[in-house]
Amino acid sequence: MDNPIAMKKNSPDEKPISADDAGYGTVTPLRQTQRGLASRHVQLMAIGGSIGTGLFVGIGSYLRDAGPLSVFLGYLVWGILFILPVNLCVGEMCAYLPIRGSIFELAARYVDPAFGFAMGWVYFYGGLMLLCTEYSAVATVMQYWNTSVNPAVWVAMAMVVCVLLNCVAVKYYGEAEFIMASTKILLLIGLVLLTFITMVGGNPKHDAYGFRYWTNGVMFEYYTDGTTGRFLGFFSVMVFAAFSIAGPDLPALAAGEIQNPRLTIPRVVKMTFWRIVGFYVVGVLAVGIICNPRDSRLISAIDSGAAGSAASPWVIGIENLGITGLPDLINLLILLSGWSCGNAYLYSSSRTLYSLARDGQAPKFLLKCTAAGVPIYCVLLVSLLSCITFLVADTASTTVFFWFVDLTTIAFVLTYTGMMCVFLAWYRALKAQGFDRKQFVPWAAPFQPYGSILAVIIGCLTALFNGFAVFKPFSVQGFVTSYFGVAFWVVMFAFWKVYHRTKFVDPASADLFTGKAEIDEECKIWEDGGWEERRKAELAQMNWVRRFWEKMW
Repeated sequence: MDNPIAMKKNSPDEKPISADDAGYGTVTPLRQTQRGLASRHVQLMAIGGSIGTGLFVGIGSYLRDAGPLSVFLGYLVWGILFILPVNLCVGEMCAYLPIRGSIFELAARYVDPAFGFAMGWVYFYGGLMLLCTEYSAVATVMQYWNTSVNPAVWVAMAMVVCVLLNCVAVKYYGEAEFIMASTKILLLIGLVLLTFITMVGGNPKHDAYGFRYWTNGVMFEYYTDGTTGRFLGFFSVMVFAAFSIAGPDLPALAAGEIQNPRLTIPRVVKMTFWRIVGFYVVGVLAVGIICNPRDSRLISAIDSGAAGSAASPWVIGIENLGITGLPDLINLLILLSGWSCGNAYLYSSSRTLYSLARDGQAPKFLLKCTAAGVPIYCVLLVSLLSCITFLVADTASTTVFFWFVDLTTIAFVLTYTGMMCVFLAWYRALKAQGFDRKQFVPWAAPFQPYGSILAVIIGCLTALFNGFAVFKPFSVQGFVTSYFGVAFWVVMFAFWKVYHRTKFVDPASADLFTGKAEIDEECKIWEDGGWEERRKAELAQMNWVRRFWEKMW
């Protein structure tokens, strides 16, 4: 990483920026990303950036096929045993070294440069596919109101808004994402509260239905019969949860743009447990309560490819209770959910490309940043590539949506599993070089290395079997979309390893310090001058629950 102080001295064409000019108290040159994301921005990016249309609409087909208990268990197992350790481990590494090269540079340092190259490009492709997924979802949702307009028009509309938001200074992007993510969090909270109120009788029919839809079988047979069929139903939900529940990638990619990163990043990742349980697990529990998985309207809406909230189990359950007037409002909020998720992954994809360029793994022209610190060519290139979403002009938008879902899922499973491999290599390097991990880093992730080992096993099994349903009868399209990411990873890894003759890194010589001095200098404004005292005062102002939680980690 370039030294900011040296760059100010050695680059005559760059004007140094004072802390006052920057507006958020750091000294940084113009031609790199800037630390404009406050803690609340990152919290909402991590919470809301990954809540897209899947949790509100796509979940209906899994509720129908697998049953309410399988949906609940699939999200619970994937969230707690996989996503939680990934978040915690990424938080530990990025809090120690919140560099702009992100975790892909750490992969090159601790595992193998070819591993970092493959991981970075697979994540870039996954982020791009998720961006396309949400653009196509916006088109699908808009068709709820108007089917006469070609869905490509709605894709173009979503694309223009996201590009404009990503071209302004990162702090303004953070504010926009903060607002949009807040709306879908409020939507999910509102739906959960509505479910509780109606299930105890607070509905126009005064029907205290409780867990009525859990009495006639809660784990359905899927793909085959018997216990194996029920397990496959649960596993199919886990695969969908791999698409729906994201999060560790966004704080990692934003590490170079976060204010006070060594405090903010641990704070964000420590809330992961509550995000998973409070939003995803409770959310899917509620949807399995309010909607009958055997409801004829749900089945016909899914089979016909109905748009927007017409296929949402939430809306169907609400309307069955005699509550009117909500579908349009919910559809509007679902639309904002897809838009917000697309906005977040245009950001993450462009920053991934920027990180790859910093490491010499993408063309150098992509390093160009605006005066506001936006890697403008990265944003524009990602936006250009996302034009493949215009496939919706000739193919049903729901069909295109599920193509992108499969392509995204495998990419994210591989990326998060790769992150755990990087952590294990980091863990080995600290041990081999004689450092006490809990004394060496600003914050040490709990349950390690056992949590990360379990996550690697789960991730590998999911990547291997995620497309089990495409083999009988064999589907070429399903096979390609389910396993393209694996082939892409292997090709990218082999290409970089052969072309550059890279070697796996010896833990005893792994680079733990490059860039740390520059980060220390950059973070002085937050960490010097009684930072520990301020932290103690902050803890003293918290209620006992939050103080206990902070100290427990």
